[in-house]
Amino acid sequence: MNSFFTAIRSLGVRRGPHRMLAGVCGGIADRFGVSPWLVRLIFVLSLLLPGSGIVVYLIAWVLLPDEQGVIPLQRSLQR
Repeated sequence: MNSFFTAIRSLGVRRGPHRMLAGVCGGIADRFGVSPWLVRLIFVLSLLLPGSGIVVYLIAWVLLPDEQGVIPLQRSLQR
């Protein structure tokens, strides 16, 4: 299981300092060098399409590490 979390950390996406909710959009924006507002706009537009935008966001929040490298799902499983 640790190799799974190590692989996630190696992606280079961290929930970041440009946080509004959980920092997912800000972390993606930092990783790809674009404006956090652009990523947020794309996310909001994705909510208008049929599908599961909220579910994808929640999965990203649980799996992406924060600025210190802590992954919420890994922390929950270790308790």
